Amino acid sequence: MIAPDNMDITPIQLAGMLRKNIESVIIGKTQTVKLLVASLMARGHVLIEDVPGVGKTALARALAKSIDCSFRRIQFTPDLLPADITGTSIFDQSHREFVFKPGPVFANVVLADEINRTTPRIQSALLEAMSERQVSYDGKTYALPDPFLVVATQNPIEYIGTYPLPESQLDRFLMRLTMGFPNPDEENSILQSRRKGDPIESLKPVLTIAETLQLIRATGEIRIDDSVSRYIVAVAQRTRTHSLLSAGVSPRGSLHLAAAAQGYAFVDGRDFVTPDDVKCVAPHVLAHRLDLRPEVDRQSHPPERIVADILAEIPVPQ
Repeated sequence: MIAPDNMDITPIQLAGMLRKNIESVIIGKTQTVKLLVASLMARGHVLIEDVPGVGKTALARALAKSIDCSFRRIQFTPDLLPADITGTSIFDQSHREFVFKPGPVFANVVLADEINRTTPRIQSALLEAMSERQVSYDGKTYALPDPFLVVATQNPIEYIGTYPLPESQLDRFLMRLTMGFPNPDEENSILQSRRKGDPIESLKPVLTIAETLQLIRATGEIRIDDSVSRYIVAVAQRTRTHSLLSAGVSPRGSLHLAAAAQGYAFVDGRDFVTPDDVKCVAPHVLAHRLDLRPEVDRQSHPPERIVADILAEIPVPQ
């Protein structure tokens, strides 16, 4: 049953209800669920990158099922056309005119499954939607639903028949997350939970759209002290001078780091951001924005480790 919309339930409690509902079907991924909810609170899109079968799609479905909202899944393939995503005009015989028919991107939660299996032309069709939360077609602009969240998935191991995401699109994702394999106890619990079918199918929403927007507005009011703001800037600046990197994060990366820290603080039950919040989200916000020098071996120097080294180097404000 959807939680009643009344003043007795605080935004923090609502966020806790959302997390608990998702975790009831996504077993052993507490931190990943927390980061996903934080991204939603910060109005940020999420890229989930991991091998097949670890629950990437299930996580997106569980989030959408936990909110009484619209959900669309787009299976990306090389033969997709931009109109298959954004929509197209169809001639209306009764009115003798062309009428715009919205595509699957017109939903509150959009699952872009295997996004790297489609061509750059199709990937770019998402750019305006992700950045401006609107779609332009035939000289007109159509607003997307609010809230609007893209959860994209991709397999980082298999490269045959894939098209790597360009930096401009990677920069539109607030966070890049991984699922990881479950431990033996978690995997056994997963097996037991699916003996009678997929538990996500029976998942009930716990939030309305109005309550979700209430949480998003509350997240925007989370306080960031000037010392923490300067800490965020110092981390971003250091990526631009690092010897292993040809390009650091842009100012958009700094903005995303601050927004993600606000979302993480809110989900953690606080009305202010701490340096620890910044440290927790920084690898997920910054690593996919870093461009290593051509001579640098990615296996020896993964971007996540470079972010960790930078965080260890920059003095933490007291």
